[in-house]
Amino acid sequence: MAFPVTVGVIANPASGRDIRRLTTHASVFPTAEKANMVVRLLAGLGATRVERVLTLRDKTGIAALLLRALETHSAMGAHQPWPEVEFLQLPFTDSVADTHAGVAQMVRCGVNLIAVLGGDGTHRAVAAHCGDVPLLTLSTGTNNAFPDLREATVAGLAGALVASGAVPPDVALTRNKRLVVRCVEGPNRGREEIALVDVCVSRQRFVGARAISEPADIETLFLTFAAPDGIGLSSIGGAWAPVDRAASHGLHLTFARPGETGMPIIAPIAPGRVDQVTMRTCERFETGYWMPLHAEHGTLAFDGEREIELERGDRYEISLDWAGPLTVDVERVLRFSASRQLMRELAPHDRL
Repeated sequence: MAFPVTVGVIANPASGRDIRRLTTHASVFPTAEKANMVVRLLAGLGATRVERVLTLRDKTGIAALLLRALETHSAMGAHQPWPEVEFLQLPFTDSVADTHAGVAQMVRCGVNLIAVLGGDGTHRAVAAHCGDVPLLTLSTGTNNAFPDLREATVAGLAGALVASGAVPPDVALTRNKRLVVRCVEGPNRGREEIALVDVCVSRQRFVGARAISEPADIETLFLTFAAPDGIGLSSIGGAWAPVDRAASHGLHLTFARPGETGMPIIAPIAPGRVDQVTMRTCERFETGYWMPLHAEHGTLAFDGEREIELERGDRYEISLDWAGPLTVDVERVLRFSASRQLMRELAPHDRL
């Protein structure tokens, strides 16, 4: 018995709504637009033989708007096929726990692909539980260094080609680096967190509003990659020593305190905000070994958001590896599809 080609969809209700909307001029992704993006994703997925989509319920209205669109599409008898959409019956809290539980359930259900609508933080949460299930990344967050800013319809077409096996994994997928932080001594011994883009040792003692927004707070920064046209903390590395996602190494940067000397660098650390930081050192961060994090107080931030308040006696270390998620290279998939005329082969005969 053949199993239906199934895609999971994670649309983070909270992405694009953090405090940086108030402190900078970042764009806003309203609930209606996220629901519309999911609808456009369904159109792309359904056109290329994805039969089933699993997604989550939420309290903010994305699921309600999606359900309304599904009912309208069915009532109109639209000729364009959409996959059957199933809402997972899981408790929801409108916190990151929903993403963790949802992704874990999707993996258990055997999804071929997970489409993620969110920012760096959302993709980090998905990556913690997706294993080797590939991710189709779509940006709806604030400081988006990891996911792609792309039209959802086009992403859906590419995602379906991957989920159905029409484009082989060695062409379609890219393995990503990740940073791993673990506590090896102290009250939080055994705790482990990952980041897909950056880990920052912040001088702020409390998590607070979570976002890293003040240059003076940045003490140490580790990066998996640093694009010269990036936004957020990784743009600091990109302004000084760009590192490609495919490069074998990352970056390790340290920064001066106010009044100390160093190398001044201008970088866009948030949308609409270009600040100066004073860098002390910038070195390659190689894969395969653990480096102690020399921080006795402050907070640890992962992909731009403070998560851990350092406690007395805690000792953390950090490593870079290639165990990050697999992601779909949309352009490469569609170029391969065109070279093999896959869209013609997948189209129903009555539409040729």
